[in-house]
Amino acid sequence: MSITTKTGDRGLTGLFTGDRVAKFSPIMEANGTIDELDSFLGEAKHYVPGEMAESLERIQAQLYDLMAEIASRGRYTKVDDGEIGWLEGLIHRYEEEVQLRVFVLPGSTLGSAKLDVCRAVTRRAERKVAKLVLDYGFGQNALVYLNRLSDLLFIMARAIEKREGKLKEVK
Repeated sequence: MSITTKTGDRGLTGLFTGDRVAKFSPIMEANGTIDELDSFLGEAKHYVPGEMAESLERIQAQLYDLMAEIASRGRYTKVDDGEIGWLEGLIHRYEEEVQLRVFVLPGSTLGSAKLDVCRAVTRRAERKVAKLVLDYGFGQNALVYLNRLSDLLFIMARAIEKREGKLKEVK
């Protein structure tokens, strides 16, 4: 089977449901941004400590489930409270390590900078999914997941900086 189908040559693309939508539809904007995030996470995992890289790979796999939820207009929802709880557990673990009390300048190390880019893309994806939730009534699990993921990426970046003695506080 070839990856070239030519079915998108007229500006439409297929959804998980079999429906066809414009490539610029809010559904495709959200999924395209999540796909972009997946690529940036793939890069970032090569610049972070091993336990973080393992978490990023698990997140990458979960992003496929988020995209399926969106491409099915909410009919397929595999990401649930379990995955969200896993993210929250990681957030709390890194919060304990960092003990953040002030604002910080992002990007003090290469690894933290890569995670900060991922965080910014996650926030953009979150905004796109929020539109789907508020305007079309689907994507709620994806929205919550992305909200927690942006928090996790932020605190992971700070943990790297703290470990390397490069956490820069804004004064």
